[in-house]
Amino acid sequence: MIQAKKTDMRREAGQRTRDGLQTAALELLAQRGQEGVTLREITDRAGANVAAVSYHFGSLKALCDAAIEHALEQYLDAQMEALDSLGPTATLHEVAAAFAGPMMRAFAAGGQDLAVMRTVARVGIEPPQGWERLTGKFDKSRRDALRVLKPNLPGVDEEELIFRTRCAAGLLNWLALAPIGTELATMSAEQIERQLVPVVAGAFRGDTGTGG
Repeated sequence: MIQAKKTDMRREAGQRTRDGLQTAALELLAQRGQEGVTLREITDRAGANVAAVSYHFGSLKALCDAAIEHALEQYLDAQMEALDSLGPTATLHEVAAAFAGPMMRAFAAGGQDLAVMRTVARVGIEPPQGWERLTGKFDKSRRDALRVLKPNLPGVDEEELIFRTRCAAGLLNWLALAPIGTELATMSAEQIERQLVPVVAGAFRGDTGTGG
């Protein structure tokens, strides 16, 4: 019993160290990019030692990849949660708002939240090898979007809807990195939604001229 409790405590402490290293890495990556981050800076910020990086991740690159992957996973989870909450009668505007919600919140929050989102967007445009673990989440996010898009766009086949969904995701990534994203970050949450949601809805709608 006592030994099991000690084992659990060590496991929890190890997880805290791992989480702390990922958080520190992501914060520094958002500030400087992958070329400007050192192992010592990450461990100092996380209050850990260099050996902990080797133990939990194996290398600085593996730690950085894991940190960005974790942030991307959180983004996808938030997007899927928003899409899952929509009913079958959701309008195209509501679908676009749910799909773009995590990015809009990052623009509205600014600061570290937006910096992290820009890091995720940069990698999302050109994902590194080894991220197949997230394939299932990308697929689910796409299925969730299709479920609520199909009633709004009944004349569009599934392959075309998937293409439009991928274009909408690419648009959001581009906005996070482009100068216009800096302009959006100066607006209120209401202004961001008013500006961005019709654009994302337009990407979904294409040239069909239908939808809500």
